[in-house]
Amino acid sequence: MDYYDKFKALSDPIRLDILNALNNGELSAGDIADKFALPNSKISYHLAILKKADMVTERKYKNFIFYSLNRNGIQEALTWFDRFQK
Repeated sequence: MDYYDKFKALSDPIRLDILNALNNGELSAGDIADKFALPNSKISYHLAILKKADMVTERKYKNFIFYSLNRNGIQEALTWFDRFQK
């Protein structure tokens, strides 16, 4: 597991907002772009980083891509922090 990718994903406020939005359920890329009033290219960039960090998964249906949280990927980052709670 590459913690660098996880912490890079968590280092941007937009990506944190995307994760927070996905915590309420699956969203299409278009829904995410509309929610944050950002161009599709910017949303794609941020989603690619979140996917690389294994914090988001995608599901394709017809011409749409839907994104959801990968709670296992998020848990891996939390596990890293847990070691400091002694």
